[in-house]
Amino acid sequence: MKYISIIIIFVLFGCNTAVKGQAPDAVKKTFQAKYPGENDPDWHKDDNGFYEANFKIDGIKYRADFNADGTWVETETSIDKKDLPKAIRQAIKDNYGSEDITEIEKVDSAAKGLFYDVEFKQKGKNMDVEFRADGTVIN
Repeated sequence: MKYISIIIIFVLFGCNTAVKGQAPDAVKKTFQAKYPGENDPDWHKDDNGFYEANFKIDGIKYRADFNADGTWVETETSIDKKDLPKAIRQAIKDNYGSEDITEIEKVDSAAKGLFYDVEFKQKGKNMDVEFRADGTVIN
């Protein structure tokens, strides 16, 4: 019975911890090329299957996602409402009738370029909209 308990514990906890803190060499190589000098990211595999590095640069927290082959997907950081471009704040107010922003992420994406992912409330419902800096909606 003790042997079965050990196997169950390994299956439940061992498999997850094997991924946590680890990333393939190709991912680590791409990360180092993109963020030279950052030597201690926290790694884990996210729900989308990406290898995710959490790290800080000059006290600012970042999250970078990579495919298993090392391809960079995107990097994002949370920002304050005061740092959101004015055109986006105005677009939210004009087009959605709300400036009740609950979360903002500045995202640099391999597929979409630089954009802002803004979550705000409109008529009691959460909205998640991606904007270019000029206020153009991209999703």
